[in-house]
Amino acid sequence: MSSIKTTIRNRRIDVPAPSDIPDGVEVTVTIDASEIHPGEPMPPEEIARVLAAMQKLEPLEIPDEIAADLDAWEQKINQHGIHHSDSSVDTAFP
Repeated sequence: MSSIKTTIRNRRIDVPAPSDIPDGVEVTVTIDASEIHPGEPMPPEEIARVLAAMQKLEPLEIPDEIAADLDAWEQKINQHGIHHSDSSVDTAFP
């Protein structure tokens, strides 16, 4: 039995197949969720790992003309929401 480590992204599990397994072979993927502890804080070593990974990220540079387009689109969406809001909300809180 072989073990493959992967990451869940967008609620999908993308598992690279080992090169020694040909296409068409049926496999069983077993998920070991023993390390998942919902509600518990992250251990210090995990926090340090995440922070180190975040430090490696390059800043997102958006050209001025694209930033202007994004700002205009955001204003348009906001105005649409304002003009199409449910007027019954105004009467719900007299």
